Amino acid sequence: MKISNETKVGALTAVAITLLILGFNFLKGKTLFKTGNFIYAKYTDTKGIMVSNGVFINGFQVGSVYDIENADKNLSAIVVAIKLKDNYNIPANSIASIKENPLGNASITIALGDAATYVKSGDTILTASNAGLLGDVMNKLGPVGDQIKNTVGSLDSVLKNINTIFDPATKNNLQEVIANINKTTASLVVSSASIQAMLNQQTGAITASMNNVNSFTKNLADNNDKVTRMLGNVEKTTENLSKADIDGTIAQLKNSIETLNTILGKMSSTDGSLGKLLNDKALYDNLTNTVRSANILMDDLRVHPKRYVNISVFGKKDKTGPLMAPLDSTKGKQ
Repeated sequence: MKISNETKVGALTAVAITLLILGFNFLKGKTLFKTGNFIYAKYTDTKGIMVSNGVFINGFQVGSVYDIENADKNLSAIVVAIKLKDNYNIPANSIASIKENPLGNASITIALGDAATYVKSGDTILTASNAGLLGDVMNKLGPVGDQIKNTVGSLDSVLKNINTIFDPATKNNLQEVIANINKTTASLVVSSASIQAMLNQQTGAITASMNNVNSFTKNLADNNDKVTRMLGNVEKTTENLSKADIDGTIAQLKNSIETLNTILGKMSSTDGSLGKLLNDKALYDNLTNTVRSANILMDDLRVHPKRYVNISVFGKKDKTGPLMAPLDSTKGKQ
């Protein structure tokens, strides 16, 4: 039996179409025969989930989306068929949520529960709505918005109270206060300028004082050796003074003073010879007269020597009277 070319082309076309369909489904994660572990999840909003999108548990891909179909004609529920790669032990109270990705494809994330029983192939897993990144932000901003509204309301009440309190008289008083504040600030500016001028005048004196201090410190630095030697001498002197018998010297000085006081006491009294000599007026007068008589005798001997010594053979005896008072010593010098 001879097969025509048309039949061969038709058969090849059918085989090619079949292989194309099978390859396309394979790339989408589907097989011609529905075999493997399937679980199902119902959502009211699939959030753009598509066939062949990944299914993850703890960041590990355990399967993919196999099919998406509506549960009823009203589209109130959409069933997503999930094909698992293996028979995983997923607790029965685990929750599958759709996770949106602004930069990529959406995916399904299964949060494992703690139930003792596990989801079997063909069971429907629990689901939860995930607000997504923008939804989380809006949920967090919601309470903040409510607080802002309350704050704005409170601020409006405060402003109304302020407008009620600030009558025209109060406003005029505030304007006067502000004017006084402006005058005060102007006075402060003038005062600061005066203080600055005074400081500028004092700059020369301060500079001179600092120069003097610098010169003094420089002299101290230049004479450091001399100051060191001087301090060394002072230290040696204080050391010698500390070693000296100051107590014994003071005791000897006290004894000397007591002896001197005793001598002065005896000189002041009339018991001793020296005391009588110093305190007896009659003895003083006698000594004075004796000295005067000796002076007269010496003058008479000098003036009339022949009266006392006569060695001349032919001499005449001096018959003049004796002196009664000492001669004036100034006349002999002339």
